[in-house]
Amino acid sequence: MNKIFTLLLLGSVALPGAALAAVITNGTVTLGVNDAGNLNVPGTLSGAGTTSYVGLRDNATNYEATADGCLCEGWGVGIGESLVSGFANQDRGGSVGLTQVSFISDASTATSVTELGSSLRVTHTFTPSADSHLYQVAVKIENIGAVAVSDLRYTRVMDWDVEPTAFSEYVTIGGTAAASAVLFASDDGFQSGDPFAAHSQIAASGDFTDSGVADHGALFDFAFGALAAGATYDFKIFYGAAQGEDVALNALNAVGAEVYSFGQSSDNMDGSTPGRPTFIFGFSGVGGVVVPPSEVPVPASALLLLGGVGMLSGLRLRRKNA
Repeated sequence: MNKIFTLLLLGSVALPGAALAAVITNGTVTLGVNDAGNLNVPGTLSGAGTTSYVGLRDNATNYEATADGCLCEGWGVGIGESLVSGFANQDRGGSVGLTQVSFISDASTATSVTELGSSLRVTHTFTPSADSHLYQVAVKIENIGAVAVSDLRYTRVMDWDVEPTAFSEYVTIGGTAAASAVLFASDDGFQSGDPFAAHSQIAASGDFTDSGVADHGALFDFAFGALAAGATYDFKIFYGAAQGEDVALNALNAVGAEVYSFGQSSDNMDGSTPGRPTFIFGFSGVGGVVVPPSEVPVPASALLLLGGVGMLSGLRLRRKNA
């Protein structure tokens, strides 16, 4: 198959044999994107002064969330009936089993196109999302082969290394129980992105809240079912940071996310510590239920307008969706 590579004035393209990367920002968070669509690239010194790699950063503090110690954020795609797969993870040898088609970027966007043999083409398009706390990654998996795929798989994994206490985090995973496409989820962010590797947990799997403190992350295995020849499967990934879990949950709700993980430093278990971001990793289009918005306390001035203390019985407080 012929591959056409075009040089854009505001972007860049990965030619065969030349790996490119991009550092992009929406003003609130910054991502470091490799040409294969996985995170963690060389950049500037982090807020804690412990890494010069950029994965997922909070712009307000410059704290890094995925690059300290282990460049483990990555993904993989596979065909269940043949067990053919490819993955991209800097800690596991970079891009393995995938052919790089193209990579273009500018200051705020990046698009990676890779192929798994002559069967699947995977496009990851990074753009600012509808909520400023999140980056959106539109993932398109195309069946470019002549026959149907009966068991399409995708895995995404990250090691949470949340500054300023990298290697010592609280981790939350939510929404997986209601998501039909989730095969397995755990806190083992050191696992391979290969969908057919043996995946396990460090301390917790499924849905859990504030596991830790430990050096752990988030792993999601998805099964998307059959994909006819010429058809595509589309879903979205979100990366972000917010001051407080209430803001993080509302951001996920605003973009329609169904499954998510939070990574928080060891001094920020409930998400309320000033200057300590709650880092966010989420998915939509995976057969789940949209994350509900947070219900935050009503200010005292508002209570007076509603009739005072008598209205309290009709109000509910929920800090997090577990």
